[in-house]
Amino acid sequence: MIGAVAVVGAALMAGCSSSPSVPLAAGFGGAFGTVPAAASGVQHAGTVTWAEVPGAGPTWILPLETAATAGTNNGNEFEYEMWRPLYWFGNGVEPTESPPMSLARPPVWSNGDKTVTVTLNSSYRWSNGQPVTSRDVLFWFDEVKAAVKENPANWFGYTPGPGIPDQVASITTRGPSTVILTLHEPANPGWFWDDELSLVVPMPSAAWARTSASGPLLDFTVPANAARIYDYLAASAKSVSTYAANPLWRTVDGPYTLTAFDATSGAFTLTPNTAYLGPHARTMSTVRGVPFSSLRAEFDAVRAGGVDVGYIPLSDVAQVAAVKAKGYRVFGYPGFGFNYVVYNFLDKTGHFNSIIAQLYMRQAIAHLEDQAGYIKAIFGGAGGPAYGPIPALPASPYAPADAVTDPYPFSTPAAISLLTSHGWTVHPGGTDVCAKAGSGPGECGAGIPAGTKLAFNLVLNTQPGFIEQMDTDLASQAARAGITISLQYSNFNFIITNYNNQVPADQAYVDKWAMADFGGYIESTYPTQLGVFNSTGGGNFGSYHNPVADKLIAASVASGAPAAVKAEASFLTADQPGLFQPTADWIAVWKTNLSGPPASFANLTQANLTPEYWYFTN
Repeated sequence: MIGAVAVVGAALMAGCSSSPSVPLAAGFGGAFGTVPAAASGVQHAGTVTWAEVPGAGPTWILPLETAATAGTNNGNEFEYEMWRPLYWFGNGVEPTESPPMSLARPPVWSNGDKTVTVTLNSSYRWSNGQPVTSRDVLFWFDEVKAAVKENPANWFGYTPGPGIPDQVASITTRGPSTVILTLHEPANPGWFWDDELSLVVPMPSAAWARTSASGPLLDFTVPANAARIYDYLAASAKSVSTYAANPLWRTVDGPYTLTAFDATSGAFTLTPNTAYLGPHARTMSTVRGVPFSSLRAEFDAVRAGGVDVGYIPLSDVAQVAAVKAKGYRVFGYPGFGFNYVVYNFLDKTGHFNSIIAQLYMRQAIAHLEDQAGYIKAIFGGAGGPAYGPIPALPASPYAPADAVTDPYPFSTPAAISLLTSHGWTVHPGGTDVCAKAGSGPGECGAGIPAGTKLAFNLVLNTQPGFIEQMDTDLASQAARAGITISLQYSNFNFIITNYNNQVPADQAYVDKWAMADFGGYIESTYPTQLGVFNSTGGGNFGSYHNPVADKLIAASVASGAPAAVKAEASFLTADQPGLFQPTADWIAVWKTNLSGPPASFANLTQANLTPEYWYFTN
């Protein structure tokens, strides 16, 4: 999923509100501030005011998001409050599963990894008192099939071929608690569990399998009926102004029910679902989402003590002490994902396609990036390094060694050495020139004529401001090695709309950009780069192509090796399909009289909202 550089992900540690926990470590380079243990003593319910990100109010409610509506503002921070996914991945800042938060027990594989059996927990019920059953899982699946048959963009999780629904040959139920999926071909269990089954959100079949509010229940296993039901549900989801009033959305299995919604501002109120049997505080509070017109307006509200839970924009990290003095706790952590500068392997301008095809050139550029300096000077210490598609933080069980130790540490002399040893005459402060054409040892590389200059452009998104700061420094360091990088300023929407080589219409721009920095990608908990760095991936903006990478990515989703994705990530880190950048912290704040399990606050840094764990202490 494409994401701006804002942190996005999922995280939560299970447990009741009084469970003890060791505070998370403080310090720069990964943890900004601390999260204290849950407060003991009397717990009070109240109304928690939570600051929404400007321009990110909810716009979709059906727990089957379209490609256009996918995002944490609709999913993690809204829909998941009312409808819980089959599997909940995230444990504080750790991208791992949280069993008590999941609706099902771990999947069981058989038949050579072609059959997976899912058994539901018995503790989850709908707000009308009926249990969440295997039929509700089947209902979601049949609606997904109907949605993507109508239009692949109707479900954001759809990739033709691998995964749900194309890879599933059949799905059956065995009793009220068991679902059995048989696949066309074997799948890597880790990938299918983390990245596919985690997308499943059981829906109340006994309430929603209709084509109108007063219509009869239909057999949704009949494809024609499923299509009509989907059209009705999707049409209802498009009627944003009716969200709070529509009885359709009141049958929930999550901790909250929507009781107020402002379609214009995005403000909303969530009231505790008294039938919710999942983990939560002894007395759950009401939650009110508060919209803001800008980051400045939100931060002004924090400085005035106007919200219970909010955040500090990275540009205001120097104000942490003042925020604490206003009665807030502060904690920041990088999100699980990566930011990067995309290389355009098809841009023929100045023979850039041939230049960037050389591994030594990508290594040299990586040596010119001062990640530690960015974190200290630009992020104010609130960030973590990322040397490849799996960042150093949050820690992942799939991270290879080169994810936590920079394989190409910042060194202008190292970059110059690589260039001179491959046939370039280096002109520090000027522009390097290829002196030795050819593809042999000590030569510039295939397709690079003698006299070619190392000069190309970098189109960048100017918001948030630290993108421009990082790219400006990169251009400055590159100049010391004789590489001329011309910065061209743009915005997120223009870049992702026009500079994706996989989109036919974008071919008109293929020679207009050599490098582009739009932000980055959200990472799934099983962090395969299927769709991003495989040759045919729809998100492979710059047309990176490497047969070894293709083979490793395919193994990550099809082989039975649990850590196949680690080999994939290690290769991509070494091969540098793009210039990976450090990730900034999302700095969460909450009032000192609000408490709960430490992970329920730490997960705010992963753009996840789980206020059912919180309680007031006075």
